[in-house]
Amino acid sequence: MKFTCSTNELTLASATVAKAVSQKAAIPSIEGILIQAADGSVSLTGYDLEMAIVTSIEANIEEEGSIVIDARTLCEIVRKMPGETITISADERKLCTINSAHSEFSLNGIGVEDYPELPSVQNGTKMEIDPDMFAKMVRKTVFACAVVDTRPIFTGVKFEIENNELRMIALDGFRLAIRKEKIEYDGEKLEFIVPAKTLNEIVKISGEAEDTISISLGKRHIIFNIGSYSVISRLIEGVFLDYSRTIPTGSTTQTVVSTDELLKAIERTAIVITDRIKSPVRCIFSGNEIKMNCITNTARVNDRISASVLGEKVEIGFNSKFFIDALKNADCEEIKIEMIDSIKPIKITPVEGDDFLFIVMPVRLTR
Repeated sequence: MKFTCSTNELTLASATVAKAVSQKAAIPSIEGILIQAADGSVSLTGYDLEMAIVTSIEANIEEEGSIVIDARTLCEIVRKMPGETITISADERKLCTINSAHSEFSLNGIGVEDYPELPSVQNGTKMEIDPDMFAKMVRKTVFACAVVDTRPIFTGVKFEIENNELRMIALDGFRLAIRKEKIEYDGEKLEFIVPAKTLNEIVKISGEAEDTISISLGKRHIIFNIGSYSVISRLIEGVFLDYSRTIPTGSTTQTVVSTDELLKAIERTAIVITDRIKSPVRCIFSGNEIKMNCITNTARVNDRISASVLGEKVEIGFNSKFFIDALKNADCEEIKIEMIDSIKPIKITPVEGDDFLFIVMPVRLTR
């Protein structure tokens, strides 16, 4: 194998597909990037048995072939090469040589025979989605996914598609985020769960995308095509929580408040909270204001902002991070907060419409 290509293009492509490379694996080959040179282009693949990222770049192919190169080593070498073009070759002993300008590296590659075959989607359900809308929906829900996989089903975002509407739902047991948008799809109702890691990488890749994101959905895998990139991911299997039962119905107190003012006030109040010193933010909704305070072993803070509060007075505590995450992802000037009492979840929605819904569980306060 021998080819020459743009150093910049190879740097970007290798860094992107490396996001899907396994860091520590029993199979050495999946710690590397699969490079295949044929038909005037070079294909690069990263695959950790859960997610794969594949792309191709134009190249001058002198000799077709394929090799696997350790991802970290390849990315570091390519990123620091001095020339505008780079040449990579590999012989029958799997010895790779990488040249650019006056720099040359030699390293051992890995045979492609041990590289696992990528999953495919046969006769999958197809649809297209605007990349900006998709990225926005992911960013506004994925923050609520569980980070620790004690319950793997919650480490992904649930998609519900029917009647030309896409809903994304994420929850971790302490909070819930739902976003809705109109799309062009009038087929049978679809429900599936995509890992948060996959969605985060798609958002990064789609940043420069000009065309739509093409999706092909199978029974166990899903493929996202974005420009020159394909992201293949397993779907998370299992029964998602019936989240509709967690959404409070009715309220005794409703508050309309500036999203930005409330966010800044909660952030100020949370300054005294650290990973070592944890304490809830106490909020009192009453009259025409929201009072906030937080007390730790080393500090105390009090704050207040104006708000339109209708109904009974409510004193309630929150994990500051969960409250701040919800406010940061409420993309409207004012929000409506609905409460029942100090121990039931609160509901955050736009003042008008239902584009998003956030549920945040309160923290039980001690006197």
